[in-house]
Amino acid sequence: MVQSRIMVAVREGPKLVVKFFRQKASNSEPVRDWLKELPLAEKKAIGQDIKAVQFGWPLGLPLIDHLGGEIWEVRTRLENRIARVLFVVDGNIMILLHGFIKKEQKTSTQDLALARERLKRMRGTK
Repeated sequence: MVQSRIMVAVREGPKLVVKFFRQKASNSEPVRDWLKELPLAEKKAIGQDIKAVQFGWPLGLPLIDHLGGEIWEVRTRLENRIARVLFVVDGNIMILLHGFIKKEQKTSTQDLALARERLKRMRGTK
């Protein structure tokens, strides 16, 4: 079902523009930096899932989950571990806030807090 929906979305073009959260002080992009450190196969898997969201938004489980407020997660199952990319949608822009390898059953409060902190900085509310 999700696969056929994605195929239709690809023909129609992307629904979201993907951007990386950028830290103003260092001008770094934490999610991009994290992705660069991963093995090629894992980068590809995460990239494919982000692209599926870009073209198929809105989507739900198992690929996407809403974590509360404005924060969503892309859920990527890798060969022997699980990756998450936390993001926010602002109009037609998908902003990648935080990426990590999941170590516990539930997304840790620290990872969620970091994404919320970056969202506040992005919005200029801190």
